[in-house]
Amino acid sequence: MNNKIMQFVKCPTCQKEVEWSEKSLFRPFCSKRCQLIDLGEWAAEEHRIPDKEITEHDLWSEDNLSDLIGKH
Repeated sequence: MNNKIMQFVKCPTCQKEVEWSEKSLFRPFCSKRCQLIDLGEWAAEEHRIPDKEITEHDLWSEDNLSDLIGKH
């Protein structure tokens, strides 16, 4: 008897349920299509990882330049 518990996640693109296992080749996506749609959204900068808020002053000021590019 197989006692494995099957886990499911929702595809981030279309919300279809996807089994989280080796047989789901594109997990967490349901298909190559959904995977490529998500990649395209990242490439078009529609998604981003949150960072500190950058104000208009930060964009045009050299005062905080070291904060934006890191201290060396």
